[in-house]
Amino acid sequence: MIIKREIYPKIEKFIKSPETLVIIGMRRVGKTTLLRQIMDNIKSDNKIFFDLENPVNRKIFEESDYEKIADNLKILGLRAKEKSYVFIDEIQFVKNLPSVIKYLYDHYKIKFILSGSSSFYIKNLFSESLSGRKYIFELYPLSFKEFLKLKRVDLTLPKSAANITAALFEKIDRFYDEYIRYGGFPGVIAKETAEEKKMMLEDIFSAYFQLEITQLGDFKKTGAIRDLMLLLMERTGSKLDILKLSKEIGVARDTIYNYISFLEDTFFIKTIRPFSRNRDTEIRTTPKFYLCDTGLVKHFSGASNGALFENAVLLSLRNRGEINYYQRKSGVEIDFILNKKEAYEVKTNGDRRDVKRLSALAAELSLNKYFVISKKFSDTKYITFGFLF
Repeated sequence: MIIKREIYPKIEKFIKSPETLVIIGMRRVGKTTLLRQIMDNIKSDNKIFFDLENPVNRKIFEESDYEKIADNLKILGLRAKEKSYVFIDEIQFVKNLPSVIKYLYDHYKIKFILSGSSSFYIKNLFSESLSGRKYIFELYPLSFKEFLKLKRVDLTLPKSAANITAALFEKIDRFYDEYIRYGGFPGVIAKETAEEKKMMLEDIFSAYFQLEITQLGDFKKTGAIRDLMLLLMERTGSKLDILKLSKEIGVARDTIYNYISFLEDTFFIKTIRPFSRNRDTEIRTTPKFYLCDTGLVKHFSGASNGALFENAVLLSLRNRGEINYYQRKSGVEIDFILNKKEAYEVKTNGDRRDVKRLSALAAELSLNKYFVISKKFSDTKYITFGFLF
């Protein structure tokens, strides 16, 4: 079953614009399916699709003479003098592609719709060559609402916790437990049995490691970065202790920094920095990290249910803007601060005491909105639930 992703209407608004559209996201989140869906909904027959994981397709765009590339597109049936659409999947496999696209964009009536799994490659190289000529969209694993659609669950989520009874909570929470346990990769959700889901999670991890780490990363010590990935999954939601990681993995601190940067640029982890009104202070302080998918964390680590839940909440909040965390030297903290305005504390079983503490902290920090996000049911005011985000 193919569902319309929540990001689709945002992309659809720009289909008729001349700018190049770039969809970025981790491998297996559904970028190829989304590209095909967009392509199928374009009524014109003057369109063509390339998957650059195929070496034959790569060769088309590796010509040093860009006019030869244009000629090859014509041979393949593209009418370059008319409005045309070229879809290219996994663009990170051809390093000179940004300049190719710029040339074809400038000289022909070609609308490019692209996808890739390397943020560093796309945001940096494409920024240089396609400045003002592109829109970038980030695609994540499925949200809980998309999860329910893919599983064909006839369940409408209320807009607020005030509309949720204990009975309705139990009905929703059964599916939310499954969502946290196996994550949001479409291929995992589509599998019927637990064993099939676990095999798919292993396949996703293996594909990421082979195609991103081995091929794109070009690291000398792939065993070291593999060990780092496993350690990070065990410690999701923790602060990044580079010195400690360096000692445990047995590589230099600069190497750990490079690994972390690569893992974030290829969407395997997400880092968030401490809340501060002073941007310079915020940049200097230690970030916390979370993983791209709770299914991977659950399958490959012994992370607690509380850590999994906190990771799931972070993944739900990331669509809503800038995320920070707050922590005093005394240990008092707020898990997430959204857009420097909203405070969210994640608790397995939130209660009135949690609300009271969060309320006082939010007032001190001049945050005008706050909620405790509880995994268990509560009808207390200012307590909400992870599946509502």
